[in-house]
Amino acid sequence: MNQETLLSISSNSLFVAFILLLIAIVPLGLAVKSKGKLFGKLGLFLTYVAFALQLVYFVVRWMAVDHAPVSNMYEFMTFFGIMLTGSYLIIHFLYKQIVVGLFTIPVSLIILGYGSVFAKEVSPLVPSLQSHWLTIHVMTVAFSSAILSVSFATGLIYLLRTLEVSKKSISTYGLEFVLYCLVVVIGFIGVSTTFSFASEDVKLQFDNAQGQSEQTVYSMMPLIVTKGAVTENGEAVGMIEITNKIDAKKLNSIVWAFMVGTILYAVIRLITRKSISALLKPWTSRVQPQLMDEISYRAVVIGFPLFALGGLLFAMIWAQIAWSRYWGWDPKEVWALITFLFYAAFLHFRLSKGWEGEKTAWLAIIGFGIIVFNQVFVNLVIAGLHSYA
Repeated sequence: MNQETLLSISSNSLFVAFILLLIAIVPLGLAVKSKGKLFGKLGLFLTYVAFALQLVYFVVRWMAVDHAPVSNMYEFMTFFGIMLTGSYLIIHFLYKQIVVGLFTIPVSLIILGYGSVFAKEVSPLVPSLQSHWLTIHVMTVAFSSAILSVSFATGLIYLLRTLEVSKKSISTYGLEFVLYCLVVVIGFIGVSTTFSFASEDVKLQFDNAQGQSEQTVYSMMPLIVTKGAVTENGEAVGMIEITNKIDAKKLNSIVWAFMVGTILYAVIRLITRKSISALLKPWTSRVQPQLMDEISYRAVVIGFPLFALGGLLFAMIWAQIAWSRYWGWDPKEVWALITFLFYAAFLHFRLSKGWEGEKTAWLAIIGFGIIVFNQVFVNLVIAGLHSYA
C-alpha cells in the first residue's frame, strides 16, 4: 500500500475510535448511576475497542511516515490522548472503578480534539529529530504524563465528592476555575474547526527575532500579530502588535480559545443556572473518597519515575546527540525540570508530611496544569529549540 492509503486507514481508525469513546461515556455514566454491571461492561468494551483502533492508527501511521509518529504537535497530542485511554484501562484493571473512566475519557477526548486542530501533513524530519532517542524520549514522556493525568481525574472526582460546591470558598472557586479551563480547550477546538471551514487563511510576513523576513499563515482571524507584520498586499492587520520574541500566531490562537471558551462557559451557566461543579457532583455520589485519594497517589508513584526517565534522562541523551550538549536551559528543558521537581515534592509531602485527601487532590490538579503548560504553552508561544514541535 502507498503512503496515501496508509494515512487514510490511520486517520479513519482514529476517527472511529474518537466516536466510540464519545459513545462510551453514555454507558459509563449510566453504570455510575445504576447498580447493574451491564452498562459498565458495555462502556469498557467500547473503550477497549477504541483503544485498539487508536493503536491501529499509531502503527499504520508509523508505517506510512517511516518513523515514530510523535514528531509534531498533532502526533504528540494524539499519542498523549491515546496513552491516557490506555492508562485508564490499566487503572481500571487494578481498581475496577468505572467512575474514573467517566472523568478520564472526556479529558482524553479533549486532548485528541486539541491535537486534531494542528497540521496533519507528513513532512521530513529536521536533523535534530532524526534519532531513535526521539522516539524513546517522547513516547516515555507521553506515557508517563498520561499516567500522571489519571491522578488529575481522580483528584477532580475527590473534590467533587467531598466539597460543598454550593458554598463559596477558595476551594470551590478553584475547582470551578479548573473546569472552566477545560471548557476553554473545548472552545479552542470549536473555534479552530469553525475557522478552518468558514474562512480563508491570511498570509502575513514580518521580521523574526533573527532579523530575517518570515512568512506565516493565520487560520484564525488575526487579532494579535508580530510588530510590523503585513499581508501580501502590504496591508496592516490585527488589533495588537507584540515583540517577535513571542509567536504571535500561536498566542492569537490562545486568545481566541479564551474568548470563545468564556462565552461557552457563560452560556452553560445561563442555561443550567448552575456551576459546572454542581452539574458534575451528582455523578460522584457513590464514590469512596479514600479510594480516589489512593488512586491519585498510586498514579503518581507509577508516573513519576517514568517521567524522570523520559523527561530528563532520555531527553539529555537525545540533546547530546542533537545539539552536542546534555543541558542548555531551553524553556522546554526548564519546565521538564519543574515538572520533575513538583512531583518529587508531591511524593515528599505525601510520605513525610502526611498530606492526603484534599491536599493530594489539589497537588494532582496543579501537576496536570504544569504538564499542560509545558506541552502546550511552552511549545506554542515561547521560542526555543522545541518550537518545531
